[in-house]
Amino acid sequence: MESSDTYTPTSSAPLSHSPTSSSSSPPPPPPPTVVMSPCAACKILRRRCAEKCVLAPYFPPTEPAKFTIAHRVFGASNIIKFLQELPESQRADAVTSMVYEASARIRDPVYGCAGAICQLQKQVNELQAQLAKSQAELVTMQLQQANLVALICMEMAQNPQESPQQSVDNFISTPPHSGGYQSGINNFFEDNTSPNSLWEPLWT
Repeated sequence: MESSDTYTPTSSAPLSHSPTSSSSSPPPPPPPTVVMSPCAACKILRRRCAEKCVLAPYFPPTEPAKFTIAHRVFGASNIIKFLQELPESQRADAVTSMVYEASARIRDPVYGCAGAICQLQKQVNELQAQLAKSQAELVTMQLQQANLVALICMEMAQNPQESPQQSVDNFISTPPHSGGYQSGINNFFEDNTSPNSLWEPLWT
């Protein structure tokens, strides 16, 4: 009895790829997920930092001490209220002012920034007084120089034959009115050299 089982070989043809699948490039990888760090204010307050957080532009996560100082004196609610009442162009200056005032209040709980302002004003007044004194001394020196030049010119006018250098030397060696002053002193001693004049009583 013959067996009816026969082996029929099957030809395995290679799979043909469609032209569309071969020409298409692989899909691009998804963009990396950017995890936004909460601002320093929300991180300290332990709350979720919203997308339009008022405090985020002025209290970055790299400067936590900035919000800590302001929060210690003013409080978070007051800071948010101050910023919401101001236009965006003035908020940065307001935050800087609040941080400075809070720092001064922590250093000096009694006077705060007013004490620093008074100290600076005192220094300004002292410097202004020194400046006024220096200006007065400068004006005095300028007047003395002008008077000296005028006297030298008078001396040169009285002695036109002398050279300018000789006139200056004569003026320095014998200043004006020195001769009259010396002669007055001599006359005084000559009039009072007699013994009677020395012992004359001062009253009658």
